[in-house]
Amino acid sequence: MTDKLEGDARARAIASLGDWQEAEGRDAITRSFKFADFTTAFAFMGKVAVYADVVDHHPEWSNVYNRVSVTLISHDVDGISKRDIAMAHFMDKAAARLGKAGKA
Repeated sequence: MTDKLEGDARARAIASLGDWQEAEGRDAITRSFKFADFTTAFAFMGKVAVYADVVDHHPEWSNVYNRVSVTLISHDVDGISKRDIAMAHFMDKAAARLGKAGKA
């Protein structure tokens, strides 16, 4: 189990994420990625899926053609934890390596 991020630690962690936002109406973070095409979006999801299984922390996400929308939350603490921040950073790096086209 991980600890829920609160106060200054939470604010600093979220500020470190760039394009990620706090989800409206939930204690979670969210971001949409836009790729060049469906194949690249699916490759991104595949890379993240393997990592998610390794770290046992799985995103809530959806895919429509070249867009992937993601919400991260640590259900065990009903909020944002360091695991979400680490997953967000991993996703940003994975997207950059695949030539992310921009924000969705």
